[in-house]
Amino acid sequence: MTHTTSAPRDITCDLLVVGSGAGGLSTAIVAKKHGLDVVVIEKEPFFGGTTAYSGGVLWIPGNAHGRAHAPQDSRAAAMTYLRDQAGPFFDEAAVGAFLDHAPEMVAWFERETDVKFVPTMYPDYHPDAPGGVDIGRSILAAPYDARGLGAEIRRLRPPLATITFIGMMFNSSNADLKHFFNATKSIASAAYVARRLAGHFKDLLLYRRGVQVTSGNALAARLAKSCFDLGIPIHTEAAARELLLRGGKVTGALVRGKDEELRITARRGVVLACGGYPHDVERITRTYPHLQRGGEHLSPVPTGNTGDGLKLAERIGAKVDMRFEGEGAAAWMPVSRVPLPGGRFGVFPHLLDRYKPGIIGVLRNGRRFTNESNSYHNVGAAMIAACRGQRETAMWLVCDRATIAKYGLGFAKPSPMPLGGLVRKGYLFKGRTLAELGRATGIDAQALEATVREYNAGAEHGVDAQFGRGTTAFNRYLADPEHKPNPCVAPIGKGPYYAVKVVMGDLGTFDGLRTDTVGQVLRDDGSAVSGLFAVGNDRASIMGGNYPGAGITLGPNMTFGYITGRFVAGMERQPADQPAQAVHEMRHAA
Repeated sequence: MTHTTSAPRDITCDLLVVGSGAGGLSTAIVAKKHGLDVVVIEKEPFFGGTTAYSGGVLWIPGNAHGRAHAPQDSRAAAMTYLRDQAGPFFDEAAVGAFLDHAPEMVAWFERETDVKFVPTMYPDYHPDAPGGVDIGRSILAAPYDARGLGAEIRRLRPPLATITFIGMMFNSSNADLKHFFNATKSIASAAYVARRLAGHFKDLLLYRRGVQVTSGNALAARLAKSCFDLGIPIHTEAAARELLLRGGKVTGALVRGKDEELRITARRGVVLACGGYPHDVERITRTYPHLQRGGEHLSPVPTGNTGDGLKLAERIGAKVDMRFEGEGAAAWMPVSRVPLPGGRFGVFPHLLDRYKPGIIGVLRNGRRFTNESNSYHNVGAAMIAACRGQRETAMWLVCDRATIAKYGLGFAKPSPMPLGGLVRKGYLFKGRTLAELGRATGIDAQALEATVREYNAGAEHGVDAQFGRGTTAFNRYLADPEHKPNPCVAPIGKGPYYAVKVVMGDLGTFDGLRTDTVGQVLRDDGSAVSGLFAVGNDRASIMGGNYPGAGITLGPNMTFGYITGRFVAGMERQPADQPAQAVHEMRHAA
C-alpha cells in the first residue's frame, strides 16, 4: 500500500461510522433514513465485519416472527431471564432500552430496507432458567442472492472458509446438509447435490465466489445493499487513525486510505463500530485467563478486529469497561486448527459436532468435564475452569468409526469423504483401540478407557448420568432427532477411534467502551464525550459476560445501532442521566 505525503483530502458529512458490521451499518442506515449525510469507513478490503462470518441470528424477545411459536414470551419474562443471566452485572436501564426497541427495530428494517428475517426454532441456551423459553426469541437473516449487490459483490466479505464446502454456503434449514450426507444413498439426494454443485461452480466461474448466501453473509449483504440504495458510501481499506476534536467535541477523524490520507469532518459526530478487540494481542493476554497461563487462543473472527475503536476512544479520555475479565471476557467458542495448503491454517468453530450422539469431550487426563451439548460459550467457560492451573487449555473430541462416518468430526466430513489426509496432516488422530488413541494424542490412555466404560454404561439407555446431556431443549435442538431415546447420547462402539484436539477461541469480546443507553461514550466520571458514540462489540455487552441465547450479539448490536442512529438524528429521547449540555452541543452542531 502506498501513501501520499500531501495534505489530507477533506470530506464532510453529518455522521462518520467506523466499521461495517451489523452494528455500524444499522446505525448508518437509520441515521440516513432520518435525514443525515452518512459516511462509513472500513479498514479491511471487505465490508461486513464479523457479521459476515456469523450465523446471522438475532435474539429479539417479543419479535413478530416468534409470537406464534412463543405465546409465553413477554417483556417481563425476558427481563427476568436477563436479570438471572447477567447476575451482578445486570444493567436495568440498558436491558430495558434493548427490550423496548428490539421488536420495533426488526419491524422497521423489514419495512424500510432490504433486510429480511425468518423465524428459527432455537430455544434459549438456558431455557430452564427463570424467564427462559423453548422457542421464538431468535430470528435469522433470510437467504440472499448476492448478485443483488451488483459490482459491489467483490467487496462483500466471503464466509468463513472452514465451514463452507468449496465456498458453498448451506441453507439454514439443514436441508442441503441432509442431501449432501445422503448423496451416495439416495437418487433424489444425488440429483439435488449435482444441481447445487453445477450452479455453484458456475457462480465461481462468473463471480469467483458463491452468490447464494445465507446466515451472517446474507445479513451483511442485505445491510450493505440497503446502504448503497440510500447512497451511503462504504470506503474499504480506510482505517481511522485519529479522532478530531474541536472544543472538546469529536468532530471527525483522520483516515488512512488505500492511496491517500483523508480528513473526514462529521458535524454530528463519530460512531465507533470496529468489532471489539479479539485480535488485540496485548489486551486479550491481559484479560483471557487461558492466555494468562500461557495457553493457545485461535479466534475465527476477522483478523482486523484489533481493538481500534477502543484505542481511539481511550486516547481522548473515554472509559473501557473491563468488568468481565476472566471466564466472562468473551463469547467463547471451542475451535480446532485446520491445516491448509501452502503451510497456512484455518480455524474451525465446533458449532455442531459436540451435540451429536456418540461424541464426547475429554481433557488430557482422559476425563470428561462438562455436558458437551451445552452452548459453545458454556463449554468454553468449562474448559477454561477445568484446565485452571495447567499451561494448556484444551480438550479432545472422541468418537468411533460409525459416528464419524455419520456426522463427521470437526473439519473432517462424514462418509464418503476420505479421512486419511487429515490423519496424515495431524488434524485427525486415529487409534485401533482407545489405548492406542490415547498414546497418539497424549491423553491418559487408562483414564480414557475408564471414562468410555463409565459413559457407555448409561449411554446404552440414552442416559448421561454424569452431566445430563439431552435434558434441555437446547441440548436436543442441534443433536440427532432420529436417534432414540436421547438425541444427544449414544455409546462409543467399536474401533477404530478418532479424536480432534480443540482449543479456545471466541466469537467476539464482551468488554468494551462504557456508554449510556443511546450509545454516547462515557468517561470514567460518567460524563459524555461529546460527539462520540459506540455500537456493536466496541460497546460493552449488556449480557454480563454470559451467553443466554442464539443471537445475543447481533440482536443488541442492531437494536442499539437503531437507537443510536435515531438519537444522532434527533429522533430518540435523551437519557435521564445524561448531561444536557453534551446533547445540546451534538444536536445543534454546525
